[in-house]
Amino acid sequence: MKQSLFLYLTILAVLSSVFTYMFLSKQVAFEQARYEKTTKKLRDSLSLVSNQLADANYFSLTKNENAQNYFDSGSSEKMIQYEKLIPVVTEKLLDFNSNPKGNPYTGQDQIGTNKFIVNKVRILNHRWIIADFSDGEIWGEVLLKYFVNADDSISFEVNQSLLYQK
Repeated sequence: MKQSLFLYLTILAVLSSVFTYMFLSKQVAFEQARYEKTTKKLRDSLSLVSNQLADANYFSLTKNENAQNYFDSGSSEKMIQYEKLIPVVTEKLLDFNSNPKGNPYTGQDQIGTNKFIVNKVRILNHRWIIADFSDGEIWGEVLLKYFVNADDSISFEVNQSLLYQK
């Protein structure tokens, strides 16, 4: 009776070990497959986002070598570095937001009690800027020309402006 009990316990222990081994080996294989699938999906997503970012930045001074070369006059003392120019131009345009009548480079006169101010700026190339503006209720966009003058000052000119309907 004691021998048969030990025999049954031994068989039970062996079966339990076999089932545990099979379960754990399948689980490891399943986890590896899931990891590979997730990694592939993340790489594809990263690639897609990188392509979308490249497309979104296509019209940008930072990606346009022809526009960058415009600022290279050949003489090192007159060369303008576009990396430093972008924040300067953006800051100069946003400084006009402090005007009591609103930013004059929105191309719109004040409609209500709030003034139009520029919210977001994208420098497209060596000549054009697109900007988003609003008065808190009405939104619009403006296409500007900008010029770097001989005295290194920056001037702006409204090319076209539009307002979105409420």
